[in-house]
Amino acid sequence: MLLGVNIDHIAVLREARKVNDPDLLEAAFLVSPLCDQITIHVREDCRHANENDLENILKYCKCIVNLECSLDMIEYALKYKPSRVTLVPEKRQELTTEGGLNLNNEKLQEAILKLKQAQIETSLFIDPNLKDIEKSKELNADYIELHTGFYANIYNALYTNINHTSYAISNLLLEKNDLKTLLDEELLRLKESAKFAKQLGLKVAAGHGLNYQNIKNIVNILEIEELNIGQSIVAKSIFIGLKEAILQMKALMQR
Repeated sequence: MLLGVNIDHIAVLREARKVNDPDLLEAAFLVSPLCDQITIHVREDCRHANENDLENILKYCKCIVNLECSLDMIEYALKYKPSRVTLVPEKRQELTTEGGLNLNNEKLQEAILKLKQAQIETSLFIDPNLKDIEKSKELNADYIELHTGFYANIYNALYTNINHTSYAISNLLLEKNDLKTLLDEELLRLKESAKFAKQLGLKVAAGHGLNYQNIKNIVNILEIEELNIGQSIVAKSIFIGLKEAILQMKALMQR
């Protein structure tokens, strides 16, 4: 199983003080020998990574780069030509990506065609359901990335104390038996979605909210060939360093 490390959260620290430290390019140099690709999300509001980061990493760092962007930012992809583009939904007011793409967006087919013409692999960030996977195949995507955010939230509610904190999610303030049922259902959805996508000839990635505790169930889904993980690795690195944080995650990903 491959690991893509999302380095956006290093840029979050930089933007907190609006200085050039920590340097995202330095992070890319450190991360790239340890993982299979670097993932970077350049949002329309450039709240963390920005165009300059993308340009420098692609120019100076010898690594595979997966650019996450919305349809409105597709020109960056065509200008700088990363190895892969993962098209994601984007809302200005959200803290992080809240769900999968709307695959009925009329701009989507045109964007995928432009990326294909530029010889850029295309991935669609989608919710785990069979309808969206079938539509992804029709749209001629190379990859799908299954949104694991709901799974991660349920796992958190069931196995941590988050429901006793200000970070609790209101619709997951449930009894443990109900949370366990929800978790089993969501895990089954992820398994069935990955299997169906593989049968259709799509490459399957997964990501969002994955960490050192909840990853074990996802690793056991054999059809998933890549995980994209950022926040939990960067958070862990505060205590043990970025290199060790990545190595520990890779160890957990061994099947």
